[in-house]
Amino acid sequence: MWYLKAATYIQNTSTAVAFVSTNSITQGEQVGVLWGELLKRGMRIRFAHRTFSWESEARGKAHVHVVIIGFGTTDAPDKRIYDYEHDANTPTVIAAKNISPYLVDGPDAVVVNRSRPLCAVPVMLSGNQPIDNGNYLFTPEERTAFLKQEPQAEPYFKRWLGGEEFLNGIERWCLWLGDCKPEQLKLMPKCLERVERVRAYRLASQRASTVKLASLPTRFQVEFVAEKPFLAMPEVSSERRRYIPIAYLTPEYMAGNKLRVVTEATMYHFGILTSGMHMAWVTRVTGRLKSDYGYSIKLVYNNYPWPEVPTDKQRAAVETAAQGVLDARAKFADASLAALYDPLTMPADLTKAHATLDRAVDLCYRPKKFESDRERVEFLFELYEKLSAPLTAAEKPARRRKTSDPPAE
Repeated sequence: MWYLKAATYIQNTSTAVAFVSTNSITQGEQVGVLWGELLKRGMRIRFAHRTFSWESEARGKAHVHVVIIGFGTTDAPDKRIYDYEHDANTPTVIAAKNISPYLVDGPDAVVVNRSRPLCAVPVMLSGNQPIDNGNYLFTPEERTAFLKQEPQAEPYFKRWLGGEEFLNGIERWCLWLGDCKPEQLKLMPKCLERVERVRAYRLASQRASTVKLASLPTRFQVEFVAEKPFLAMPEVSSERRRYIPIAYLTPEYMAGNKLRVVTEATMYHFGILTSGMHMAWVTRVTGRLKSDYGYSIKLVYNNYPWPEVPTDKQRAAVETAAQGVLDARAKFADASLAALYDPLTMPADLTKAHATLDRAVDLCYRPKKFESDRERVEFLFELYEKLSAPLTAAEKPARRRKTSDPPAE
């Protein structure tokens, strides 16, 4: 990596360096890996150009999204961030006290994978991962044909929602036999054929974990079978959307592994997650698939700094506004989430409902109005540093006690 090579050359000098790079070095897990090391070496970002499109001179005009970052071992007296959000050719120049690895005015904190949420909120999980070679998944036509041959299997079908199905309202079905009693399964030969195909497929795998799973052919590698309503959101969502579509689902649905799910989510949690505040965090912290958001549980959700001490009145305001979003969607019951959240087709009622929710969520963080997503991000990183510091400090003594000598008497 050229950044590390340059840092080695300029160590103990006043020399500054600048690179044009793909914007991936300021997104996702790479930030913690690269900038964690550069910060340890004493590197400081002196100026930065946020993401803009770099067009090739080759035929077809292929282009990539890049950033320009200048850094050195000493601070610049007048740090500047150049932002291209509103004009691709003429950036807005922002004076900064400090430029973080996420190219915002904020602390030099880097977000790394966390196994559990930073705050006291419900856990987020991934949906089901069958590892079945498609044997348990059916189109409506395939399900109808299967049930003509195996009518007793009808109670074992559940609506299946992967990312595409969730966003676009596509009908798909899953044959879930994990809870089917052996004596009942024996009476369904067509189901047994599917089970045997899955077992054979897993046995032929090169992965030891998949081969091991062949001994449980009716079960999935990752299972999420809900017993009550739960929140779901797609792992991948278009960057064109102002909000990642999130919805409550009932237990009749099975979420695929391309959905993120939260089982204990209240209307307050739904409101925070579908707010502009949360999206401001997502856009800076998450990784990207091409230009789309790739929502990471360990990186994005588990590190999100929720409001510290919202009052009962503030929580109630968020819950009321969140219900307003659901009510606005209900007016367009035939529209898919993709259509509802496309910036070109998003209904005015839904846009207004989200604006109301954004104001309610913002007030849970501070009484002063946020003028932009940039202000939201800067505030969130400061809060993240505050909330994560006590956890880091508390972890260190615990590790030392394991290896230190007993205290002297």
